[in-house]
Amino acid sequence: MLRVAHACLANRVGRLALLAVGCSVSCIGSPPASESAPGDWTHYGGEAGSTRWSSLSQIDATTVQQVGIAWTWDSIDNAILAEGPAVRSLGFQVTPLAIAGVLYLSTSLSRVVALDGATGETLWVFDPEAYRQGRPPNWGFVHRGVAYWRRGDRSRIVHAAGNGRLYSIDAATGIVDPSFGDGGSVDLRDGLARLSASGQLGNSSPPVVWRDVVIVGSSIPDGARTTSMPPGQVRAYDVESGERLWTFDLVPPPGTPGSETWEDGASAVAGSANAWAPMSVDTERGMVYFGTGTPTNDFYGGHRLGDNRYAESIVCLRAADGVLLWSFQTVHHGLWDYDLPAAPILAELEIEGREGEGRIPVLIQLTKQGFTFVFNRRTGEPVWPIEERAVPASEVPGERAAETQPFPTRPPPFERQGVSVDDLIDFTPALRAEALRIVERYRLGPLFTPPIVRDEVVGKLGTLQLPGTSGGANWGGGAVDPESGRLYVPSIASPIVVGLVPPDAARSDFRYLRPGLERAEGPDGLPLLAPPYGQVTAIDLRRGEMAWQVARGDGPREHPRLRQLDLPPLGQVGRAGPLLTPTLLFVADGTSQTNSAGRWGGSRALRAYDPKTGVVVWSFDLPAQASGVPMTYLAGGRQFLAIAVSEPDQPQQLVALSLVEEGSAKVE
Repeated sequence: MLRVAHACLANRVGRLALLAVGCSVSCIGSPPASESAPGDWTHYGGEAGSTRWSSLSQIDATTVQQVGIAWTWDSIDNAILAEGPAVRSLGFQVTPLAIAGVLYLSTSLSRVVALDGATGETLWVFDPEAYRQGRPPNWGFVHRGVAYWRRGDRSRIVHAAGNGRLYSIDAATGIVDPSFGDGGSVDLRDGLARLSASGQLGNSSPPVVWRDVVIVGSSIPDGARTTSMPPGQVRAYDVESGERLWTFDLVPPPGTPGSETWEDGASAVAGSANAWAPMSVDTERGMVYFGTGTPTNDFYGGHRLGDNRYAESIVCLRAADGVLLWSFQTVHHGLWDYDLPAAPILAELEIEGREGEGRIPVLIQLTKQGFTFVFNRRTGEPVWPIEERAVPASEVPGERAAETQPFPTRPPPFERQGVSVDDLIDFTPALRAEALRIVERYRLGPLFTPPIVRDEVVGKLGTLQLPGTSGGANWGGGAVDPESGRLYVPSIASPIVVGLVPPDAARSDFRYLRPGLERAEGPDGLPLLAPPYGQVTAIDLRRGEMAWQVARGDGPREHPRLRQLDLPPLGQVGRAGPLLTPTLLFVADGTSQTNSAGRWGGSRALRAYDPKTGVVVWSFDLPAQASGVPMTYLAGGRQFLAIAVSEPDQPQQLVALSLVEEGSAKVE
């Protein structure tokens, strides 16, 4: 039962398969929302197509030097997070919405907050107390945003919380809508197969809304210790009543289309294959698009032989009824945790060589492995050919890797793929010699080289996988210029080691598991591979060609063994996401999270790049490392940039920047 209380606050989301077919609320009130305007940021990715593009231009190439901090907001979670390790957050990863100058955001602990976009004043807080119900699955206490709906004078914030419940909140007051579901929320676990514990389903990404339909994915453990797990699902609900409208199973039940690709009836047992990342909607055509993840578990699939359709796939459904329109599998029988981590980007482009077709409605999907898949989003037809190429076989007993994997012929990969000795760090002969000794412990090979069984006797600790599970690209996604047709992608080179071991039979029924996260460390905590370690790539989507690529940030240039070498920027390891305006591309370095070299290259910089050349024209030091993706909006007639920041020993904050006195920012 929901508890609602009022109190005054202080200021403060291959193979082509085509078918025809208890909470509390505090508030001091907020102004009513208005219709969407150019100064609004109405979806996680800016608008329903997730382009991360804004036409706002008060802050441009000539005025950006006068940008500084206008206000900061300290997360209401900070006090709880400071109490100790029982409730610990991976970071403040939200991207706010902005409607008529009001910001709406979720916190790491799944609270929802409305802020005055001009001042940062807290207008209301909605607290589902989700953190009291235990740690959410997978990455725990993280949350990336909310969705917005409006009809007439009624507006709602729709929130898929970490506790597996979907809430409808009045955007003006922060009070739940009692007519929605059971007193303001619905349980996303209702009717979910093979659910054995409440903590097996949660959400970290926002839902999407098409007309009066709310569409939401799921986050179910994909690194679980048991072979029987709940299947990932995408569900739709009526935005006003909370009635469930349809369900799409990402692990197809036995006897349904696609289940034949899960051999020996595996789809009756296997789970996950989540649609955990942000989604996109073609509002005109009524089509919803999303990417999916690896089935349980991420690195061993001996219990789920076959391609495992709808896992690690791009899926297009009819938003009104959930009918499958088309899908494409980007990884067959996944063994690498190559989830599709970013919202599909929807754009209208003219493609060179196909001028007679005019502007084609395209879908652009970025991947962890560094690919850019481009499709006609109406039909699922690839814009450029996608080849099935032979890949290495698995040596793990009971495993059978797919014989081929899909490779786009255009655009070229935006990140390095696979590892050979030629890729090792080589700033000095001594560093290279040490790196050669280190990689003797690993299996090297091209992209899609499968994991191996860890063998301490012969000294092979695992397969060196590049890109690792953080990408390539990740949930920060990319940005597209609707005029030039250029795509901008921040990415990282973050290798990991995957060595499988037989688990304790008393704790797991898997034959093999990955025992834990192991990063590929180089000499003295330096990266094992040569740079760049983080970069930004511009891709000309009209031609399917790379336009430019630059290292993002200094990286470990100040490491004692590199300091005297006068090296150029090496690139910062850390997830990042872009914001694109007519004259500037904004990218923050992102939170360092891969290996000990991060302490040498840790950066708090938010940079503005010239989109035409990749040259840095402005850099600003944030109070902490960026953990969210930047967005922009208008409030009180001023353009603001906003970005969430956090570090383990720093408070979680939302930072808003705007034009202030000259000298507030520094030029790199």
